Amino acid sequence: MKNILIVFIVFLSLSCKATNTSDSPDKVLVFTKTSGFRHESIEIGVKTIEELGKQNNFEVTHTEDATLFSTENLKQYKLVVFLNTTGDVLNAEEEHAFEIFIKNGGSFVGVHSASDTEFEWAWYGKLVGAYFLNHPKQATATITRVNNTHLSTKHLPEQWIRHDEWYNFKSINQDINVLLNLEESTYEGGENGAFHPIAWYHEFDGGRSFYTALGHTNGSYVEPKFKQHLLGGILYGLKR
Repeated sequence: MKNILIVFIVFLSLSCKATNTSDSPDKVLVFTKTSGFRHESIEIGVKTIEELGKQNNFEVTHTEDATLFSTENLKQYKLVVFLNTTGDVLNAEEEHAFEIFIKNGGSFVGVHSASDTEFEWAWYGKLVGAYFLNHPKQATATITRVNNTHLSTKHLPEQWIRHDEWYNFKSINQDINVLLNLEESTYEGGENGAFHPIAWYHEFDGGRSFYTALGHTNGSYVEPKFKQHLLGGILYGLKR
């Protein structure tokens, strides 16, 4: 009887450990380093992602310390978010570690000026899907929902009218899966034409990538539709 009791206790202990492991939150690294223009919305953006993490069982670490991009440290994370980064933010060793992270199945989410980052790193440009070219003044414009089933867009209307800073892009990766298209006829200063994706996703080099060019303004991060759009991209990266 005593032996049976010991076996039962050991089994119960192992079961509890297995349950705790499965319930542990996914870890997300939010990176906001800038070496160019710095967006005022970074701070509220970080707070918004932290709130989304608490509500959706993922743990957020925020940093501007590029040395955290080491092969060993990145192993603990499932997803890395580049939130309004700009310019050259990683050195060659850190870039290599991030490439390994993606090749090992990690995910990337880029927000707004993540496409205005690392212009000399061709691999990163392919990961993001396009590089920033320029933008006109902020304006209200219409976005057409191209994909109505993705987690980041299924809650949106077919025509989404909103105010933001609208990016024009250099050559756009044709392998991306377009989620939202910006209608240039509804504002002034568009330079990409009828094909002007403003949010997309794709699988790249072993990992997943989601990018949205929305998110310049402070108001974006308290806007329910945008917050759900951003959350959907994060959940896609977390493979939920």
